Amino acid sequence: MIKALRQQFNSNFTKEKYEAYVKQIENLHPGALDFRNAETPIFIPKDFTQKMLDACEDIIDVIVDEKFIALTERGIPDDIKIPNQKSYSDFIAFDFGICQNDSGELEPQLIEMQGFPTLFAFQAFHSEITAAYANVPANFSAYLNGYDKKSYLQLFKEIVVSDLDPENVILLEIYPDQQKTRIDFYCTEDVLGIKTVCLTKLIAEGNKLFYDNNGVKTLIKRIYNRLIFDDLQKQEGMGEVIDLTKDYDVEWVPHPNWFYRISKFTLPFINNPHVPKTYFLNELKQVPSDLEHYVLKPLFSFAGMGVVIDVTQKDIDDVKDPENWILQRKVKYADVIETPDVPAKAEIRLFYFWKDGWARPKAVHNLSRLSKGKMIGTRYNKDKEWVGGAVAFFER
Repeated sequence: MIKALRQQFNSNFTKEKYEAYVKQIENLHPGALDFRNAETPIFIPKDFTQKMLDACEDIIDVIVDEKFIALTERGIPDDIKIPNQKSYSDFIAFDFGICQNDSGELEPQLIEMQGFPTLFAFQAFHSEITAAYANVPANFSAYLNGYDKKSYLQLFKEIVVSDLDPENVILLEIYPDQQKTRIDFYCTEDVLGIKTVCLTKLIAEGNKLFYDNNGVKTLIKRIYNRLIFDDLQKQEGMGEVIDLTKDYDVEWVPHPNWFYRISKFTLPFINNPHVPKTYFLNELKQVPSDLEHYVLKPLFSFAGMGVVIDVTQKDIDDVKDPENWILQRKVKYADVIETPDVPAKAEIRLFYFWKDGWARPKAVHNLSRLSKGKMIGTRYNKDKEWVGGAVAFFER
C-alpha cells in the first residue's frame, strides 16, 4: 500500500530469505505451524489505519450502548446459552478487507467481527520475527495505541490470568493438538504459564470444574475460551462430555455468549461508511433488484461455511429460517499487494482488548491475511504463493 516500501521489499526478496524466515517461525514450536505464512507483511499508511479505527469506534458505540444486550439476545442459540455472562467481552476482533470503492480509491470495509480471541500470543512473536525479516522502518509498528511486545503481553496476562494462580486458569479447546491454530495455544502457555485442556478432559464435581494437572486434580477458576460451541455439533466420537450450559462456579474470558453477540448478528445495527449495509433476511421489506451486489450469510456458521456469494432470488426463497440469515452488500477486494505473479488481496484483523474497569476496549495489535482466491481462506488459496497469514505494520 506504500509504494516505496513495497518496491523495496519485493526487490530484496529471495526464496532463501523467506525459507529462513518460515524456519524461525516454525522453531517457536516445531511441528505446530499448520497454516501457510505469507511471503510479505503489509505496510499501512496513517490515513487508512485511522479509517479502520474510526469505524471500530462507531461499532463500539453500539456495543457499549445499554440497549445492546437486549438487541442481541436472539443472537445466542438457545441450546448454547451459558450462565454468568460478563457485562463486556474481554476480546474483540474486527476484520477489514482492503477494498476499492466506486471511485477506484482504496478503503477499509468491515468483513466480520468476533467477540472472541484469535492468535494473540503467536502474533506477538510472529510480528517481531517479521519486522526483522522485512527490515520494517522504525516509524512503523504492528501495535496500536503505543503498545509494544512487552506491554501488550503484560496486558494480555492481566486480562486472562489477573491475580489468580496460573494453575487455576486453563485454555479450553476441543482436541487442541489437532487444531490448525495450535501453535498459538503453545505460545499462550509460554506467555501465561497456563495449560491447554481439551473439553473431553474436564472433570465436573457439583458446580466445580477440575482438570488433571500432571497427575494432580486441579480446580479451574477461570477459562480462557478458545472453544467455538458451533463446532461441537460437528464433532463425532467425543463420547460423554460435560454440559457447559450448567451453572458452574467458573469465570469465562471471554464469556462464550459474546461470540454470538459481537458477530455477523451485530452488523445490521451498524451505520458507518466502512461497514457494508446489512439486513436480517426476515426483516427485509424488499429484495434488492441488484442482488449480484450482495452476499447471503448464515448467522451461525464459522470460517465462511454456507456463504452464498452469487445470490439469486431462488437462494433467498429456499432459506427455511430467514431469521438466521443476513443479506450483506458485497465489497470489492482490491488487488493491492504486488507479488511476482498476480497481485494479492488482503484483510486486516484488528485486536481489541477490554480490561476490567475500562469503559471501552482498546486497539492493541493485528494480524493480516493475503489471498489470491475468490475468498480469504486456506481452501481458496491452495498451491498459491504470496498468500496466507501475515502481519500489518502501521505508519506512526
